[in-house]
Amino acid sequence: MRLWRVLPWDPSAPVAKPGHALWVPREYQGSGRHDAPDRYGCLYVAETAVSAVAEMLAPFRGTGDLTPGLLVRSGRQLALAELELAATARLVDLDEPSVLVAESLRPSVVATGRRSVTQAYALAQFERHPEAAGLRWWSTLEASWLQVTLFDRALDALTVRGVRTLSVDDEAVTAAATHLGLA
Repeated sequence: MRLWRVLPWDPSAPVAKPGHALWVPREYQGSGRHDAPDRYGCLYVAETAVSAVAEMLAPFRGTGDLTPGLLVRSGRQLALAELELAATARLVDLDEPSVLVAESLRPSVVATGRRSVTQAYALAQFERHPEAAGLRWWSTLEASWLQVTLFDRALDALTVRGVRTLSVDDEAVTAAATHLGLA
């Protein structure tokens, strides 16, 4: 499965270190949708490049036009990493109605902005499905964009296919900015 991640990239960063496409920032987690840093770290990725970029630009909705400065974090240029998740990796698919029923989850619970709720169900899924690489769910920015939260136990099933620096002219950036009203 091809997945996309936006990150402040350091091309010289070794694997598992800040700036690398497979670095899990567990020590900085705790406020994200599915965070449970005392139990696991996670990578937030998407099934499409535009969705991954839109999630990173979403906090800037309503602030004006897209500028190059919106594509910098912690002094580093944002980049789009293309990842491959092994075909053998299993995801708990929260976009599948039968899974929601089996897990006693409602769509409104999956999509809520209340982090205490989303973190609780993510931790429950992590513990209930020890073989699961992560969770698959829909973006709250656009329901047809599917997101994946990968637990750090899935790192061995991930391969980096490539990384490209993002610019305001990048196709995924312009599509995301247009969707968010930043263009």
